Amino acid sequence: MGQRIVTGVIAGAAFIGLLVAGGWYYTGLLLLLALIGYWEYARLNGQAWTRLDVLLGFVAVLLIALPKLPNDWELPSFTTVAWVLMFVLLCGTVFSKNRIQLEHVSVMFMGAIYVGSGFHYMALTRVLDHGIFWSALTFACIWASDAGAYFVGKAMGKTKLWPAISPNKTIEGALGGLVIAVIVGCVFAYSMPEWLGYGQAMLIGLTAAVAGQLGDLVQSAYKRFRNVKDSGQLLPGHGGVLDRTDSWLIVFPLVHLLGLLTL
Repeated sequence: MGQRIVTGVIAGAAFIGLLVAGGWYYTGLLLLLALIGYWEYARLNGQAWTRLDVLLGFVAVLLIALPKLPNDWELPSFTTVAWVLMFVLLCGTVFSKNRIQLEHVSVMFMGAIYVGSGFHYMALTRVLDHGIFWSALTFACIWASDAGAYFVGKAMGKTKLWPAISPNKTIEGALGGLVIAVIVGCVFAYSMPEWLGYGQAMLIGLTAAVAGQLGDLVQSAYKRFRNVKDSGQLLPGHGGVLDRTDSWLIVFPLVHLLGLLTL
């Protein structure tokens, strides 16, 4: 437990410091995390990072995750990157005479979209007007939901949420996390009413709690299917990048797609 706390404090302080610094300091951190996350995903699926199709996935993750290029150079669109990746991966199954199988490239394609999109929207949030506020709000709601679910679940949890996937999670904990995430959103609205209304804040808190817990369950289900405890060992006591960012990868795209950061 001591190692877990020390690692969490150091990693959390470094992350928040780079988030505040913004610019390419923060974007560079997110790109690094995206690449490590995709490497963990490939390894979970038994795919060596040196395979040509996996290397192509790394390139796609970078292009998808980037919010912009230096000097305002134009990035290829998400649709272009996704289509080219799909096409080349499918061609790989042909030219390898099915040594690269359709099932493998399908899984790796999904991973590039999953990881790349999540980190793209994290980076995009920071470059919005008042981006540090919107980033801090979204992260705070996610972390409040996680903490609320844990502590309320410990104190009051009796009804298992989904024991086949995550035996420690409870319905009471999930509801507690939701309430606390909404409260945290309202605190942000109180602090900056000119930027954020209470209704919008409550919707962001609700989305962060529900989608964040679903993102956590998705990773739990996947790791259980692959019969592993953690996606990696990057952070002692905390697992890998995907273990720590499973909620982020779902929440950040969703709050953008729902228009909750631009109302």
